[in-house]
Amino acid sequence: MKRVIVFLAIAALACHRDDEKTARELTRGDAARGNAAISRYGCGACHEVKGVDGANGLVGPSLDGIGSRTYLAGRLPNSPDNMIRWIREPQSVANGTVMPNLNVTEDDARDIAAYLYTLRQ
Repeated sequence: MKRVIVFLAIAALACHRDDEKTARELTRGDAARGNAAISRYGCGACHEVKGVDGANGLVGPSLDGIGSRTYLAGRLPNSPDNMIRWIREPQSVANGTVMPNLNVTEDDARDIAAYLYTLRQ
């Protein structure tokens, strides 16, 4: 039984590393820095974001599983370029959306997108 638990733990860790590697390749960002940027920009005030301390907001949708979703903001196909654009310029995508423009830098948006792409269902 212990061997099975150890194997499952190692497999889960390997999958997480694969998710981070894939996210880095997709976005040219860093998931660990993205986690910190999500906190720094205050995204958790509106969104619930798994794995980010204090990110338990209920104004916007939960971002759990966003890496597996087909669309972003209900209108953009979920691609790295679109996610980065949405993070940086939500008003240009959906004028009047309640998601504010937080002046997220290109590098921070890439890092945030990398983290969000690790959140798969």
